[in-house]
Amino acid sequence: MPSKKPDSDTAVLAQSLEQNLKNLFKKTFGEEAKDFIPLKGDASARKLFRMRSSKRSVIGAFGPDKPENAAFLEFSRHFRKEGMPVPEIYAEEQAKNIYLEEDLGDLTLFDFLANARTDCGFPQEVLEAYKKTIEFLPRFQMSAGKTLNYKLCYPRADFDRQSIIWDLNYFKYYFLRLGKIPFNEQKLEDDFNKFADFLLEADREYFLYRDFQSRNVMLKEGSPYFIDYQGGRRGALQYDVASLLYDAKADIPAKTKIELLKHYMDAADSIVRIDRNKFMRHYYGYIYIRMMQAMGTYGLRGFYEGKTHFLQSVPYAVKNIENLLRNAELPVKLPELMTVFKRIAASSILRQIGNVKLGLTVRVISFSYRNGIPQDEKGHGGGYVFDCRALPNPGKFEKYAAMTGKSPEVVEFFAKEPGILKFTENVYNLVDSAVENYLGRNFTDLMVSFGCTGGLHRSAYCAELLVGHLKEKYKINIEITHRELINKTG
Repeated sequence: MPSKKPDSDTAVLAQSLEQNLKNLFKKTFGEEAKDFIPLKGDASARKLFRMRSSKRSVIGAFGPDKPENAAFLEFSRHFRKEGMPVPEIYAEEQAKNIYLEEDLGDLTLFDFLANARTDCGFPQEVLEAYKKTIEFLPRFQMSAGKTLNYKLCYPRADFDRQSIIWDLNYFKYYFLRLGKIPFNEQKLEDDFNKFADFLLEADREYFLYRDFQSRNVMLKEGSPYFIDYQGGRRGALQYDVASLLYDAKADIPAKTKIELLKHYMDAADSIVRIDRNKFMRHYYGYIYIRMMQAMGTYGLRGFYEGKTHFLQSVPYAVKNIENLLRNAELPVKLPELMTVFKRIAASSILRQIGNVKLGLTVRVISFSYRNGIPQDEKGHGGGYVFDCRALPNPGKFEKYAAMTGKSPEVVEFFAKEPGILKFTENVYNLVDSAVENYLGRNFTDLMVSFGCTGGLHRSAYCAELLVGHLKEKYKINIEITHRELINKTG
């Protein structure tokens, strides 16, 4: 007699689950559920369904992991009792791994951002939604979390050394290995242990939501509601705010991250006064550990399981790492781990996954050779450096000495020099080829520097010319810095 086909078994299980949830719905509300609509799943094994009758709409949930279900149900009741906006639990049958919860709609904070985002930046209405969201975070961490039953936390009650090492190895085996990023196993393990020691220095007596990110915030009538906190445990304040602000695909601009971080700390201060210097000492470390955990998920779900939508987050994660390498220096030395991050940032393969366009920024700098060539803080060690000292120098003439390459009189002086045109044409050809190559490879940063003796006339003038040329030819971000002019005026 032939055995049942796997597809047939799956269909039977699905019918049984549907019937169990419909029975629970009728038992709870005294009416039949007419609609039973599967909802898009997340990275977990849970299954969610929208169940509707003529009077109400609720979410029916099946979770195969009993301890995880127990954590979610207990945390939900506790947070609601503490006045937090989380879904109400209507009914449960833990023996069947099912429960009914409040239907909060379909609009997540991430969807709101994606729908409102423009090329002009981060819309004001999205910023306000993020501020409302982040104001609740310290209430979860400091107030509601204070009386939570941490014995129900799953898989661990604390974000301790074991939790940290799990996340680091998750990153190593599912992202680095599958993403083909080379590393020295022993040196990386040594850095992992030092990194864990550093993270554990932070005060960890708060509720750590664990997955506080834009897809786990529902917007209902303009107000945020929170879901997916079942992985919560006791831990440090820094982790959750890092999770929200460095949510890869949300791609929050750097200035907005700073503004939202200040808003969070102001909200936290209204509950419990925090030492901001101590907070910031460990903040960037917690950004890294959160990003590494997320990248492990991208590797497992994307590289290993073939769920391509997870891979769309990879280029944004690379961009985040690139920005951290430029702007955030940890107070602990982790040479192998930093080398790994630099290799990730330099990978054109990772940048081009998922057909995502990150946008290119060209940083143009003028400088004086007397004070050294500008260093590339991004960690690439690349870019162009053009020597302008062979060009005519207006600084030798007394009438121009106190001026700069931006002064109208100096601009007029250079306009009469035929050598300038030939020089800048050569510069344009080289930089244009790099810009077009970088756009094609999804690289986000190109540094172009112009140097002369004093850094005030020739280099500043050429830098301004290149900026004008790039603005006219490409839709890219451009930053210009006149290093010696800043030093002179400062």
